[in-house]
Amino acid sequence: MRIGELSRRAGVNAHQLRYYEAQGLLTADRGTNGYREYDESALLRVKQIRHLLGAGLSSEDIAYLLPCAVGEVPELAGCPELLAAMRSRLRRLDDQMDRLAQSREALADYIVAAERVGGESYPPFTDADADVRAVAS
Repeated sequence: MRIGELSRRAGVNAHQLRYYEAQGLLTADRGTNGYREYDESALLRVKQIRHLLGAGLSSEDIAYLLPCAVGEVPELAGCPELLAAMRSRLRRLDDQMDRLAQSREALADYIVAAERVGGESYPPFTDADADVRAVAS
């Protein structure tokens, strides 16, 4: 099938399919006319890629995992290298979540502090600033 048909059947834009191909996640043969030609297994492969991307895996991670993928969702064989890669990705996600939680807490603290100040103008003006504004008006 050509890229347009695969795009339609998989529910993925053609540019995404070309990206998957560039990342080594998907392969296509070239017809005599130069068009990409995909076999039926490409549809399953695209669905697997979409599920794995949805799990937060990078295209590099997915390239490593795809040979172990079985089925659309997919199920992954639990070889030691595969488990190590997934655990590493999980640790990175946990680290990102920790940093986001810290950023959120700091931002919430700033909001509370700003609300305490209330209606005062920011930055606070001195008496000299008020004199300058009075002369300017």
